[in-house]
Order: sequence, then structure tokens, then C-alpha cells
Amino acid sequence: MEKYFNDAIIGNQKMTVSYTKKGELLRVLYPTTDYRQFIDYFHVGIKINDSGIIYLHDDINNLYNQYYEKGTNILNTEIVNTYFKLKIIQTDFVCIKENVLVKKYKFINENNIDLNLNFLVHSKLISSDNNQVSGYCKNDYLLQYMHDYTLCTFSKNKISSSQINNTSAKISEGNIWDKDYVGMSSDSSIQYDLEILKPNEEKEIEIFIYIDENKTGLDGIDKEIERIKKIDFRDEIDNTRKYWKKYLKDHQKLELKIPDSPSKNKIMDIYERTILLYPLLVNYETGGISAAVEADEKLTQCGRYTYCWPRDAVFITKAMDILNMKKEVEKFYKVFCKHTQSRNGMWEQRFYTDGKLAPCWGYQIDETASVVYGVYDHFKVTQDKKFLKDNLKMCEKAINFLQKYVKDVIEEEHKMQLSYDLWEMYEGTHLYSMSSIFAAYEAMINIYEELKEEFVKNRVKQEKVHNETEQLRKDMVKIKEFILKNFYDDKQKSFVRNLDDKKIDISLLGAVTPFNVLKPKEKKMLNTVERINLTLRTYTGGYQRFENDHYMGGNPWVIATLWMANYYIETEEYKKAKECFNFVLKSSGQHGFLAEQINNEKMQPAWIIGLGWSHAMFIIVLQKLIEKGKM
Repeated sequence: MEKYFNDAIIGNQKMTVSYTKKGELLRVLYPTTDYRQFIDYFHVGIKINDSGIIYLHDDINNLYNQYYEKGTNILNTEIVNTYFKLKIIQTDFVCIKENVLVKKYKFINENNIDLNLNFLVHSKLISSDNNQVSGYCKNDYLLQYMHDYTLCTFSKNKISSSQINNTSAKISEGNIWDKDYVGMSSDSSIQYDLEILKPNEEKEIEIFIYIDENKTGLDGIDKEIERIKKIDFRDEIDNTRKYWKKYLKDHQKLELKIPDSPSKNKIMDIYERTILLYPLLVNYETGGISAAVEADEKLTQCGRYTYCWPRDAVFITKAMDILNMKKEVEKFYKVFCKHTQSRNGMWEQRFYTDGKLAPCWGYQIDETASVVYGVYDHFKVTQDKKFLKDNLKMCEKAINFLQKYVKDVIEEEHKMQLSYDLWEMYEGTHLYSMSSIFAAYEAMINIYEELKEEFVKNRVKQEKVHNETEQLRKDMVKIKEFILKNFYDDKQKSFVRNLDDKKIDISLLGAVTPFNVLKPKEKKMLNTVERINLTLRTYTGGYQRFENDHYMGGNPWVIATLWMANYYIETEEYKKAKECFNFVLKSSGQHGFLAEQINNEKMQPAWIIGLGWSHAMFIIVLQKLIEKGKM
């Protein structure tokens, strides 16, 4: 079974965990938000009296209700088995100071007969020739180990039985047993006897998942598990609750004065969930920001998502600045971007959040431009000139690369590798990319202006900066002239996305917002927006990325729809902006997560839940609506 939808996400600074809406554990990522993902499946079930196994996440008699504890990353899933009238409250959280996932299960007998309960865990880890998983069960814990990590599953309760090998052959009966304590199996199981649960009686069991980095051997793991077992996890859940509530309070910086309504509840859900999601996407050692929690490790539908794209991260850092996450933003630019910049000044397509190059298929020139734009955009919030000074050389290298690219395009030299567009699908010359370079040049001019006092005593540098500034101004004129001459199609009476296929694309709006190449009410731009509405707007009010977009069925995108809202705010068409905004509210997930795409028929997330860029666009639009007094 494919597991594409991360309906709920929890974690701390080193461990990220995702679930289905029925409480099934999908993924555990450690020690960073993007690497490594351990879980193939982690199934929990119960045997009641003489029944076979009843999986908590998948039984015809189960009813579900899932919710976060308000203002936290503590997840509750209520499960009621209507046949046995057994209620289970599953509570999942990751400790703040301990890298331990806690899975607490409370069983409530709402029947009028005794229920004999056995609790089973069947865990399979991702295994490969170069990363083979084996199982080991001793001393009341299950170790699933590979060369450099061991995933440990245990409880303060005693294990009543276990099965290292061939679990799938027997577990459906609700009984497991194996003579072996160790074996070369990637899936193994353990069982706990919870004994008789009388009518109206309650019982609890806590399951802990801890990942060891195999630096101290079995004895070290044994000691660490014994230490963890002594922790009072009532204190840990309280500490976790307090931490997230304080974190939320510290980052709620928008003045939301909205009348009570269903819309207000949705806005608050998305707003608060964005604040609680972003720290789970950040690598706190490098500043790298993952685009989303992974949803397709096997590459069945896409090229994967749990990487750091510089462009996506720049949009996210803009939202982070609004949310008072300035330290995270600064580290992204000062540490991650510096570390990942190539010697020639460019950035490649995407990276692991630790800064290592991720699988790629071609560079996107707008990513290099976006970093320079983002550096100055962050400065506008902080007014920290030291930040500009620290990133000056990085930006200058990037500008140098961009200048070579622009010369190659405008003078038709064809010496440089073609760039992909921001959707990573088409190689060529793109209006959005050229607009991003225009904005990068403007940002560089502004950076030089802010730092001019730094060059007063260095006449050589002063003259160099003066000459460079003048050249950038001239190049900005050339870029705008190139855009007006080459990207406007008189037949369609519209700008088009590139020099070849002449398609309408939502990214055409980038020339207005955020890059300010064109004025929002220029005649040619108004014509373009009319074409966008004719070709990209769907019957539900959401917008597709571009004409004939067939990726995942050609759904409307949250990013595209909020981009349209952003444009309408620029033209002061607030009714239209709110219509786009409300489409996103109506189609958000149950916990306030925003997806990449929306299923038009169901008005539900259709792909990648909790996309950082979608959440960023929401925060950016929300702030603008508040500033304009339109909320």
C-alpha cells in the first residue's frame, strides 16, 4: 500500500514523524527532517478474547476522530471498535529534550462483558543490500538494526512474546512466537498481555521508539533504554505541551482581529499549524529547510519532496520573517546558502538539508537569483547591516554568474547550459526566471547602497562598487526591454512563459509580485491576467499552474491560487483576492495543513500535505490582507 498522505506531523528538532488520519505511523525521520526515513510500516493491533488481530488503523468496525491538542504538536487519535465496544485513545508526541517518540494507548471498556486484551506491534524497516535490517529481541525490547542505526521499540511493560522471523505468516491470528531472539528479517513483532479489562475499566500502555546511532554497541543501547524507561513521561508530555504553547505564542506576530466565523476558525487553524510545522522542516545545524515531509520514497509519482530547494526556502523564509523566526532565516542564508553555493556562484537544483547535493536533473537560474533577492528581503525586516556584510561576497558571486547567464541569453551566445523553469519541467528561457534576475540586480544595488559606509576607506572597492552598480542598472533596463520584446505574444494579447511553447502560466504574475518588473495595472499585464482567468481558473475558483498541466491530474494548486490573490491585492481588487484566499481555506486539511494541490471534486488535498511553500504563500497573503484592513 502506498502512503502518499502525511495527514498529521509531529516531532522535535531532530526527529520528524508523520501519520495517517487513522493514526497509522507512516514515517520516522532522524536525525534530520529529511534523512533518514526508517519505517516501511509500523502496524499496531489488538487481540480481544479469541479474535484474530484487529489493526487499530484498519478495521471495518473502527470509527476514528483525530485532533491535535490545541496549540501543540501532540496528536490524539480516538478509535472506537463498535463490535467489541472498546474505545482507544492514542496519544503521540516526540519529547523536546529526548529524541524519543512516545505512543500512549488508553483502553476503555464500554462493553458489559470482560475483554481479554493482547497488544501487538509489527514493525518493518526499509532495508536494502547496502543497508540490511535485522531483528533482535532481548531484555524486553525489540531492536531493528542496520550498519549505522538501530530503531528500538519498547515499553515499561514486559514483552509476553515476540517473533523475529516470518511474522506475517502468524500475526493475523493475534498470536506470535519464535524460538529465535535474532534474525535477518526486516520485519519483526512483539506482544504485550494487557490481561482482563472489565466493563468501564481503563488500562494504558506506552510504547517508545528511540533511534540509536550505533556508537556504543549493544551494551550502550541497553543502558540507554534502561535510562529512558526510568523517565516519568507524564512530565515529558507536560514539558512538550508547555514548549509548543510557548513557541506558538512567541511566533504569533500577526494582529488577527477577525470576527467570529467558520472562516476565522480555518484561518487560525492554518496560521497556528504553519507556526508549528516550520520548526519540523528546519535543519537546526545548517539552516536548511525541507520543502515538505517525504511522501513518495519509491519515486512512483514524483522526484521526491524532502529536499531543500533554495527558491522554495526563500519563499518560506519570507513567511518565517513575518512569524518572527529570524534566527532560522539568518542561518539559512549565512550557513546553508554559503555552504551550498558552487564556486561559479550558482546554486544547484536542490540539496539535502545538511547541505549535501541531492538527486537533481538540471539547474534553475531563478534559484540563484532568489537567494540574492531573499538576502535583501530579510534585511528589510531586520535592518541588520552586519547580515548584509556577512553575505556580501556570496551575493557578489551569485550576481557574477547571473550576469554571464543574462549576456548568454540576450546576446544569443548559447554557451551556457539551458535552465529549467521553476516547475522543473521545461528547459529554455523563461519570463519568471528573467524577472527573478531583474529583482536580484535591484537587490544587489540596494545592498551596495546600504553598505556604502563600509567602503569609504577603500577607494578601490568603492570604485568597483560604483561601476558594478551602474552596470547593474543598465542590465536591468536590458532585461526589461528583453521581456517586453520577447515574452509578449500579440496574437494572444498576453505575456507567455517562455520563448518556445507560448503557454500561459501562473508564474507570469512573478513579473509583478514579487519581482516588480512590471506595474500591476499595465495594459499588457491586465491582458495577461484576463488570459490567466480564461485558461487557468477552474470551476471551483482555484488556479492551475499552466495550460495543459497534467501532473497528478492537473489540479489547482494552493501556490497558484494564492499567487493570484497576491496579484489582486496589488491591484486593490480585494473581493477577488478574498475569493482566492477563501478557496484555500475551504480546501485545507482537517488539521490546518495546506497541500500542494487540491482535488476539485472533493475540495480536499490531492497531493503533498504540509507543503512549506503553500504555507508561506498563505502567511504572505494573510499579512497583506491584514495590512490593507481587509480581514
